[in-house]
Amino acid sequence: MRSQTILLVDDDAVIRSSLKEFLENHNYKVCESTSLRSAVRLDLSTFCALIVDTRLPDGKGTDLVKLAPDVPVIVTCARASLRAAVETMKMGAADYLAKPYDYAELARTLAELIPHDEADDVTEMLGQCHSIDTLLSQISKVAPTETNVLIEGESGTGKELVAQRIHALSQRAERQMISLNCAAIPDAFIESELFGHEKGAFNGATTARVGLVEAADGSTLFLDEIGELPLEAQGRLLRVLQEREVRRVGAVKTRNVSIRLIASTHRNLQKLVNEGAFREDLFYRLNVVRLALPPLRERGPDVLLLARHFLTTHAAKHGKSRLRFSDAASHLIETYHWPGNIRELENAVQRAVILCEGKTIKADLLAIGEQVNSRFPTTDEQVEPVSLEEYFVKFVLDHQDEFTETELAQKLGISRKSLWQKRQKLGIPRERGRLR
Repeated sequence: MRSQTILLVDDDAVIRSSLKEFLENHNYKVCESTSLRSAVRLDLSTFCALIVDTRLPDGKGTDLVKLAPDVPVIVTCARASLRAAVETMKMGAADYLAKPYDYAELARTLAELIPHDEADDVTEMLGQCHSIDTLLSQISKVAPTETNVLIEGESGTGKELVAQRIHALSQRAERQMISLNCAAIPDAFIESELFGHEKGAFNGATTARVGLVEAADGSTLFLDEIGELPLEAQGRLLRVLQEREVRRVGAVKTRNVSIRLIASTHRNLQKLVNEGAFREDLFYRLNVVRLALPPLRERGPDVLLLARHFLTTHAAKHGKSRLRFSDAASHLIETYHWPGNIRELENAVQRAVILCEGKTIKADLLAIGEQVNSRFPTTDEQVEPVSLEEYFVKFVLDHQDEFTETELAQKLGISRKSLWQKRQKLGIPRERGRLR
């Protein structure tokens, strides 16, 4: 697979600068050229795409279409016309865009044209809303440092993706990031999981075990949902951060470690501190840099941008090409509240791709209209308002005898982890003997 480097060919320095910033925010590398002559000196086959202006100081940018037959070429023009677009596409150009750029459209085009390795997708963050632009700028500033980072946001907003991006841009990127979901480990085992234990430290400890803190030595430790960490484990973690050493459960000696900690939570840690459920000193250690992820419902046009990205990704995985959303499906995606955020959106799109028998995904295939009212009514019929929490409680209580936890989560369009978290928050735990 080619490198994720795009060649920009344009003699306008302002346009190149703006476009370069946009592309780099989307995890592409950028090479610039100001003329046709300088562009043809490069090995065009090494680029994943070319974005070229039709009018260059020494010739036509469309000449590059023939010179790079195996590379998608996006042709741009300040004076766009339908006739010029048709002629350009006949030459073999991948797309034709008018200036000034519609960046959302450009992002969709690039997502469709450029294949990504899964390793590249790990740190890809699509979005053009102000909050995402601000977040990407903050990440680029904090990533090269060694400071601890606290990521806040609702479940499904992409907190782990942000952590992965920070690690990928850090000085520790050569080593694998170590991750732990604190909400998924029972309290009785969380200390052993994090700090390790010696043989015989407790019943069942038949061998010594290296904890995740030791495993992350020289790398990044990501603790997802750190608000669920028990107080005793919080005290041990604080010592790791203060003294840069760890002591296994049941051990006498300590071991020196060098870790960078990134933590995330969907809860208000300051409120937990006030309630005595989270250590204040640990909170201040974590809260050096705080990054806030917006919920999907507040990201405007990004919702449809992400949906089309997931459509392209899952269509390719399932061997279905040229799928598109109907106008009604696009409208539903834009107006739905998305309580499960990006995770729910991806699940809905993947389900629709699998069930789609033609080339157009209709609104009913998304299976979201029946789950909860969208932000705007779709009919003139008056519907009694219902909150998301009321809907969740009713759905779970009505169907938990019928479905497993995994099936319930799938029906709700959320992850099993999110289902567990919502159960705890709303006070409707499931009997352990019935968890499947």
